[in-house]
Amino acid sequence: MSVTTADAEERGGGSAERSLRLLALLADEGRALGLAELAQRLALPKATVHRLCTALLASGWLARDLDEKSFAAGPALRRLALDTLNHGEQRGQRHAVLDALVQEVGETCNFTTLDGAEVLYLDRVEARWPLRLTLDVGSHVPLHCTASGKLFLALMAPGRREPLLHALALPRMTANTLTEAAALRAECEAIAARDYATDHEEYIAGLVAVAVPVRDRDGQVRAALAVHAPSARMPMDQALARLPALRRAAERMGELL
Repeated sequence: MSVTTADAEERGGGSAERSLRLLALLADEGRALGLAELAQRLALPKATVHRLCTALLASGWLARDLDEKSFAAGPALRRLALDTLNHGEQRGQRHAVLDALVQEVGETCNFTTLDGAEVLYLDRVEARWPLRLTLDVGSHVPLHCTASGKLFLALMAPGRREPLLHALALPRMTANTLTEAAALRAECEAIAARDYATDHEEYIAGLVAVAVPVRDRDGQVRAALAVHAPSARMPMDQALARLPALRRAAERMGELL
C-alpha cells in the first residue's frame, strides 16, 4: 500500500508538534541541517518540512545558515533558551557558584554561551579591584580573539567549525589577535587537546583570560567559565594557575544546567 503525503503528515503529528520536533532536533544536533536531512530525520515529506521551515523562518525561530541552504536556530529560539537559562532557582545557584569562584581566584569571572557567531555573556561577577573591564550581562564579544570564543570554536564539530572559520571576518583587535583562518584552526586543535583556552591580550591589550568548558550531564558543551584580569596584575602563568578552581566550578555549573 502506498503512503501518501497526508498519511505521513498524520503520523508526524499536528503542525505545532512537528515544528517543535524540528526545533528540538536542531537544538540537540548543535549544527545547521539541510532540508533533505531534516525530512529524513523527522520521517516527514520534504514538502512538509519546507512549509514548516518557511513558517519558522518568518517568525524568527529558524535562520538560514552560512550556505543559505541549511537551517539553524534563529534569534527567537536563542532568546527562549537564554530566558530559560537565566530564570528560576537554578540561575541563583549558578550565580552563587560564580560568586564563590571569584572569591577563590580573586579576579573577575564570567559565564558565557555560544550565540550564533558570537559569545554571549550570561552572568558575571566582578572582583573588587579598581582596574577592571566591565561587560554587562547580555553583551556579545567575538569568537576569534576571546578565551571563551576560541574554546567554543575548538570544541564544536569540525563540520560546524569550518564554515564559521571561512565566514568570520577575523578583525585585528590587538597586535596579538589571530587574523588568519589557518592560525586560528591550529589554535583550535591545541585548545581541543588541552580542554581550555586562553586570551593572551588578543581582544584587549593588557588583558589576559583563561576559559574552561561547562558540560551538561550528557557531556555536551553548553557554556564556558572564564577568569580575566589585567596582565600587570595576573600574568598568564598566574591565570593558568587558576585552572583547577575553574574546572571545579565548571563541574558544579554543569550539574545546574
